[in-house]
Amino acid sequence: MAKESKTTTDLRIGIADTGVDLMYEINDSIEKVIAKVQEALDAGKTLSLTDTKGRAILVPHAKIAYVEAGNAADRKVGFTTL
Repeated sequence: MAKESKTTTDLRIGIADTGVDLMYEINDSIEKVIAKVQEALDAGKTLSLTDTKGRAILVPHAKIAYVEAGNAADRKVGFTTL
């Protein structure tokens, strides 16, 4: 049986007029995440996403200062010898 690969994206959203960054891992490609952000900004609507844990993320378009999206790094666990 083939293992299904999942594409995840690390997402950081800066909130305007605050020093707060929201950081999430999203189960979509970078292209899909950026398209959703651009759609919300262009339409003047609330950005709506779901993270890898199933939590809803809602950010008013007027409060988005910046968006940084990148590939989620593989989580490596283990030991090494020097």
